[in-house]
Amino acid sequence: MRLLYTSFPIVGSVSQQLTWTHYRYILPIKNENERNYYINLVILNNLSVRELRKEIKNKAFDRLSYADKEHIEIISDTNNTSLSIKDMIKDPIILKIDKNMDKIDEQAIHKYIISLLEDKFLELGTGFSLVGHEYKIHIDNKTYKIDLLFFNYLINAFVVVEVKTRELQHYDISQLEFYVKFVDKNIKRDNHNKTIGLLIVKKKNKLVIEYTTSNDILVTTYALN
Repeated sequence: MRLLYTSFPIVGSVSQQLTWTHYRYILPIKNENERNYYINLVILNNLSVRELRKEIKNKAFDRLSYADKEHIEIISDTNNTSLSIKDMIKDPIILKIDKNMDKIDEQAIHKYIISLLEDKFLELGTGFSLVGHEYKIHIDNKTYKIDLLFFNYLINAFVVVEVKTRELQHYDISQLEFYVKFVDKNIKRDNHNKTIGLLIVKKKNKLVIEYTTSNDILVTTYALN
């Protein structure tokens, strides 16, 4: 109780959405920004204590690509803290996979990872809702399939996700930009923000990222656990 008081001397900063058990797992964290991040995670995602413990164990904060990890404030009615896509995406995204999957070919692993991501919204970030898996788009009598199409209600934008079970290549960026532009022109509404593209790859390529990515394209990695 003393630690709770010294960590949150202003009563209003203690969220009523968290139980005492939630705080018992958050209070030992010495970094204030890290504590605030996990508190916000519970508030935004209505996490149970068990789910919170899992996020702490998986070091969600350490894997976060926050634009500013040094000034994270607790969300409240008076605090209009808004998240960007860079505040959400973790690197790497951790996926729990069957032990026998390494014996299956790359195409099967690709499909399996996509199926895992459908259910791992929290690993992708906060506020994601699935629009479609292998979402079909039609251009000039040709059909293309987007690995995953999400809508994020916190940033009010569609997020196009492509998964590559290898190192990032420059043409992966071109493919994703193609899908993003299609969604922007044909699916996005006027009240939505610009569509964002997310590439999830086995390994990054710094030169490719430096010379080809734009502000609307993000690249992160995945790790199988």
